[in-house]
Amino acid sequence: MNSGDFGKVAVLFGGRSAEREVSLNSGSRVLAALQRQGVDAQAFDPAERRLDELRVFDRAFIALHGRYGEDGTIQGVLELMGIPYTGSGVMASALGMDKWRSKLLWRAAGLPVPEYVLLDEQTDLASVASALGLPLFVKPANEGSSIGITKVKTVDDLAVARVAAARYDSLVIAERAILGGEYTVAILGDQALPIIKIEPGNEFYDYEAKYLRDDTAYRCPCGFPEAREAQLRAQALEAFRVLGGRGWGRVDFLLDQPDASGEQQAYFLEVNTSPGMTDHSLVPMAARAAGISYEELVVRVLALATLG
Repeated sequence: MNSGDFGKVAVLFGGRSAEREVSLNSGSRVLAALQRQGVDAQAFDPAERRLDELRVFDRAFIALHGRYGEDGTIQGVLELMGIPYTGSGVMASALGMDKWRSKLLWRAAGLPVPEYVLLDEQTDLASVASALGLPLFVKPANEGSSIGITKVKTVDDLAVARVAAARYDSLVIAERAILGGEYTVAILGDQALPIIKIEPGNEFYDYEAKYLRDDTAYRCPCGFPEAREAQLRAQALEAFRVLGGRGWGRVDFLLDQPDASGEQQAYFLEVNTSPGMTDHSLVPMAARAAGISYEELVVRVLALATLG
């Protein structure tokens, strides 16, 4: 598509979620890249403008992260207004945001996920630690950017971690630690881009490692043999499609420690249906490895905008 074919484009970023600052960073970069290519793109922050002002736009690039922007909420608004938008639809966005229900669907589809337990105030935390082993991770089910996540090393720390996660969501998950490496696969249309291996400089890939530190290492190519990489990319694309994902996104997975034969089992962790587009973000990194510039990436994502 030519730049003029997109019409008037709203780049939605900011919003009211805990990931507002990340979204402001992502959206400003997307906006500038579209404008550099002659697209009539304009900033739109739903936290500062009435949603009915969207009616004058021909399509929307969603660069919102977290609640109200990645969970199907803004997607539903745009559906009602008849404005094509980037990324997944209402259902897939809601499922992708919900780590528990994602796991339920993946497990039903035969895709491996880490063992987990839902936590509440009545949960026997010692039994959870015994069942999942230590260390383990505690996280809110509906949050992104590693917000509210704690790596728990002792039973005594488990109660504190549950309370910390519950500040962000009433649904809290304790998850077995899979410690053989963290990886991500960017999805663009029907294509799974090269896998990135993530090596944080601190204990795990938390908010600080994602956005604030400069010692997080990203390996792309990630070192897998060609056949193994192809297999994992195909599985990631399947995981994305099981949730109903479309357009673009990112699928994160973990590898377990090698078994006696040296094999490592992959476990799917979560889907991001509105991935980051900052200078630390992984989809632009994978796109570069595939020979796709940032400018080309944003235009290709925008061209995939649709309804329904």
